[in-house]
Amino acid sequence: MIKPFSINVPQQTLDDLKLRLALTRWPDELTGSGWNYGADLSYMKELANYWQHVFDWRKVETEINAYPNFTAEIDGHQIHFLHIKDKGKRSVPLIITHGWPGSFLEMMKLIPLLTEGANFSFDLVIPSIPGFGFSDKMVHSGCNSEFVADLWHQLMLELGYKRYGAQGGDIGSGISTWLALKHPSNVIGLHLNYISGSYKPYLEDGEQLSEEVVAFQKTAAEWSAREGAYAYIHATKPLTAAYGLNDSPVGLCAWIIEKFNGWSDHNGNIENNFTKDELLANITLYWITQTIHSSMRIYNENSKKPLIFKKGDYVNVPVGFAKFPKELPTPPRSYIEKGFNICHWTTMPAGGHFAAVEQPELLSEDIINFFSKLA
Repeated sequence: MIKPFSINVPQQTLDDLKLRLALTRWPDELTGSGWNYGADLSYMKELANYWQHVFDWRKVETEINAYPNFTAEIDGHQIHFLHIKDKGKRSVPLIITHGWPGSFLEMMKLIPLLTEGANFSFDLVIPSIPGFGFSDKMVHSGCNSEFVADLWHQLMLELGYKRYGAQGGDIGSGISTWLALKHPSNVIGLHLNYISGSYKPYLEDGEQLSEEVVAFQKTAAEWSAREGAYAYIHATKPLTAAYGLNDSPVGLCAWIIEKFNGWSDHNGNIENNFTKDELLANITLYWITQTIHSSMRIYNENSKKPLIFKKGDYVNVPVGFAKFPKELPTPPRSYIEKGFNICHWTTMPAGGHFAAVEQPELLSEDIINFFSKLA
């Protein structure tokens, strides 16, 4: 069952947030350490002050509610999604999936770019993964990317789309890949700007990896040792971290903001890519919905069901890939092509992990170029 949905957070929740911000207990830091030990203390104080005294969640609500919002009950789970109809002569239904520590809010800049083209545009479906935003939190195990992909397929059928495209980055890349693997007769094409970190194509016994793949694996392992502590916590003991993150808005903010700083193409200043309002809208969404723990849990579930292809597994639908320069370690094209039918590959001049926010024009143009050839 699909129902219209409107966001209206209780004022008491927002007042409580401001009180907690005012009562923050700040840590110390090494002089001049900046971002080297995690979220920079001086920037965190600046951001928290803005959050308490300037940031306006009601403005964010108005922007979200300006688009058609819905909830759908799929297999007993309430899924929140935006559904924006196209305005072009030709169109493709497209489901776009976010990741962590992002949300459906990442896609807001893409909406006009993808729906208002006169000649070609999209019917956009932008859901929140279970455990994120206004979708249900799963209280049983098994909510991995494959499970979510099946929910998405049922959602698209419920909306009347028997054939549709899929797009995603971060966790959304894995979900979209599972969609294409499991429902190839329904998926027109798959567009990605990230390859799941657990991805391994099927290799024949004795098949040797190329030098460039071995070099990539070394780079990825070095990155994981340096930057991947959060993922190990999410995948193993997320509840332990969640007590503090769910109770302290500044703690939650630091946990998320470090990733927006570390994974984006901002040339040394996070606000070259994101405004304070953009950063805080996403963090406030996690706070008001109390979804930090439920969002972290998908790492644990995906660790039990990684994207490791068995013999015969192959994404046969056409695949487009947008490679942004400051993205997390990305496998060489030759390695990706062992599991994906790459028909379209774009090396981008700028941008990082949060491409929809950092470079919405570049990403939307690439999505349009890819799908307009398939429609």
